[in-house]
Amino acid sequence: MFNKKKQPPIKSLIAEGSQIDGNINFTDGLRIDGAIVGNLFAETDKASILVISEAATVIGEIHADHIIVNGAVKGPVHARVMLELQPKARIQGDVHYAALEMHQGAIIAGQLYPLAGAEAEAKPILKLAANNG
Repeated sequence: MFNKKKQPPIKSLIAEGSQIDGNINFTDGLRIDGAIVGNLFAETDKASILVISEAATVIGEIHADHIIVNGAVKGPVHARVMLELQPKARIQGDVHYAALEMHQGAIIAGQLYPLAGAEAEAKPILKLAANNG
């Protein structure tokens, strides 16, 4: 359903063992394997993807189109199109989403807010991923 549009390429990587203190603005795709203390903002004029790996931690607010989390986030998350929570995702903060896919084992300590009106591309969708393995 969400693969109709081609995903933007991941052009930037914050490697494991790295820590950045401060806000980050990015375009296209960003993968985080290290630590961020600051807010992450994807440009709104083109599609964006943010991947937070199992080893990563983010303390701050996150805004992007498609967000995939398998690490730790402390702060609010704003997914304009899709939020995927992998099994080791840990979010402490409110989650705003147009569509949500949550795998067994992921934890959200906060409230869920489906986007409505002009903020969302379509009606909010909640998809629970089954453990097939």
